[in-house]
Amino acid sequence: MDRARRRADADRAYNAQVQAGTIGAVRATGVGVGLAIIAHYSWPWFRRQTLAFKGFLVTGFAVFGLVTHAERALQTLEAEQRKVEGALRREARLALARKGLVATETQIEKWKAERLSR
Repeated sequence: MDRARRRADADRAYNAQVQAGTIGAVRATGVGVGLAIIAHYSWPWFRRQTLAFKGFLVTGFAVFGLVTHAERALQTLEAEQRKVEGALRREARLALARKGLVATETQIEKWKAERLSR
């Protein structure tokens, strides 16, 4: 059960990163292409550069957008998971205290398993 939940969490994180990374890469590529076009028509030094160099610069923008957006999406997802897990652990500690039990990690895991089985 725990392994399946972890696998589902990992898949959800991967999908969030792929989606956000794709959006970030497309946006940053557009910015890079736009800046390259502007630089090409307004800066003679840039106009003399090769197409490969200009493509390298645009690719740098795309990679930067992909990485930053994917990382931000993962950090947001992790923060949400920590918030949910913290609330669940708080609820478990209160429920176990009402029963007169000490909220150890083992007891909290048993409480979670009972709650999921209901």
